[in-house]
Amino acid sequence: MGKYAFGVDVGGTTVKLGFFDADGNVINKWEIPTRTSENGSNILPDIADAIKKEIVARNMNAEEVVGVGIGVPGPVDDNGIVHKAVNLGWGKFNLVEAMTPMLRGFKIKGGNDANVAALGEMWKGAGQGKRNLVAVTLGTGIGGGIIIDGKLLNGASGAGGEIGHIHVQDGEPEVCGCGNHGCLEQYASATGVVRLARRELERSTDASALRDAELSAKAVFDAVKAGDALAIRVARTFGEYLGKGLAVIADVVNPEAFVIGGGVSKAGEMLFDYVKPAYAENVFHASRDAEFVLATLGNDAGIYGSAKLILD
Repeated sequence: MGKYAFGVDVGGTTVKLGFFDADGNVINKWEIPTRTSENGSNILPDIADAIKKEIVARNMNAEEVVGVGIGVPGPVDDNGIVHKAVNLGWGKFNLVEAMTPMLRGFKIKGGNDANVAALGEMWKGAGQGKRNLVAVTLGTGIGGGIIIDGKLLNGASGAGGEIGHIHVQDGEPEVCGCGNHGCLEQYASATGVVRLARRELERSTDASALRDAELSAKAVFDAVKAGDALAIRVARTFGEYLGKGLAVIADVVNPEAFVIGGGVSKAGEMLFDYVKPAYAENVFHASRDAEFVLATLGNDAGIYGSAKLILD
């Protein structure tokens, strides 16, 4: 009999699903809406129904499927307990116990979405061949996943790899989404880059293309590529924050590589020109040679990593 697995990535608006063979080849991938109404009580049944339909459509025996891995936007510990997923309306509950009756006979595993995305990049993306890596997702916020000796570092309550909430700046007046002040994601996420640009525009009277642009991380890095002096200052500040933050992580886990993904990473390898100097200046010498690479799986990293949870 064949050996297959489903990888599921639960987002705030859509649930991505992938059907994989044992070698990590994706046979099919599709999406369903995330029904967050009624405290998200329909999400797991909807996922179970989608998986059952796929099995029936392929005229398969359920015995051919090893199980289902699920990535969730919130902390998930090694026992499958979700420690709140606010965007979904979920409180604390055991994901494995909740899902098992809906998909009897299948192995069920859960993980934080950024963590399983890191696993996906190690397995089939930019981190192939690496056993120790840190994946960083520079999106609206900053997500992260840490892999040590090929295994995810989840931590006691599934909150390992919360890179975006490393404290990097004292005296920050604005509040991070987590409730703290001065978190890395306030300066190095897509919204963080906009914050830095806004402050630089207020502080300086220099001419800049950004004064007439709708501010976004893309607009900033497009201006950098065009040689805009003010935008370059913003990029340097961004790089200093992110480089120092990654140096802190490297001093703890000593990775072979940093895999950088998310919307901000679409600026390309140019980002590394601003991040690497601050990283090299602040990191312990034994971690100075860590590689910086761009993620390659994009939005599919989560389904790959979730499937890998099962096929490991």
